[in-house]
Amino acid sequence: MNDYRFDRLKVLVVDDNVHMRKLVSTILQAFGVVQITEVDNGERAWAALREFNHDVVVLDWVMEGMSGLELIRMIRANPQAPNPFVPVIMLTGHTSLDHVRQARDAGVNEFIAKPVSVKTMMSRLVAVIEHPRPFVRTQGYFGPCRRRRGADEYRGPERRSENPKQQAAE
Repeated sequence: MNDYRFDRLKVLVVDDNVHMRKLVSTILQAFGVVQITEVDNGERAWAALREFNHDVVVLDWVMEGMSGLELIRMIRANPQAPNPFVPVIMLTGHTSLDHVRQARDAGVNEFIAKPVSVKTMMSRLVAVIEHPRPFVRTQGYFGPCRRRRGADEYRGPERRSENPKQQAAE
């Protein structure tokens, strides 16, 4: 934990539970994050994102009004989004494989199951900073590449290759 300097990082923490927001903020402060904005719903998060350029968003799924999933879709697809590339870490108690897939398909960068551990929060924060995934745009998706491992066996219509000209010809 001492190898990283997060003092210039600006993090938006979005959760309707005040105790979870404080816990996440305390963990981030322990890492050295100084600039933390806390909000309790998706609408306030959208306003905060448009007002202040955050480097990372830590987001709950279930909230009154706009859900975390809806907010991610707005961040990635709304033309008024100030930074559609902002890394989003979903922090939720909804951890079924279906929920993980929905979050991935909405455009989250990383996923953390509640209850959160310090070690997990650090690993996801480092992952979005040190190992950012390239963003892709398809007809139905814009966000970080959803493929974590090489999928050489995939031969579908949206197959990517190292050579974009080769891909266009296929």
